Amino acid sequence: MDPFKVIKYPVSTEKAVRLMESDNKLTFVVNLKATKKDIKDALKKGLDIDITAVRTFITPEGKKKIYVTLPKNKPAIDVATQLGIM
Repeated sequence: MDPFKVIKYPVSTEKAVRLMESDNKLTFVVNLKATKKDIKDALKKGLDIDITAVRTFITPEGKKKIYVTLPKNKPAIDVATQLGIM
């Protein structure tokens, strides 16, 4: 699956920024049909991000949102800056 069809866009709300700082997590909106394996592969291939965990949920608006936990040696703030989120 094409990485850019899986990952739609990053989320940069207050809560997402707080999670970046405190829990080393990034937040994205993804394709509704994407599995966790598709998401991990898309982040690795498309954005060159190593991840340790993926948590998914569907919002009341019908969008699939994910929280991606990064390894301790890779700060989420640095990755967000590279992606242009911050």
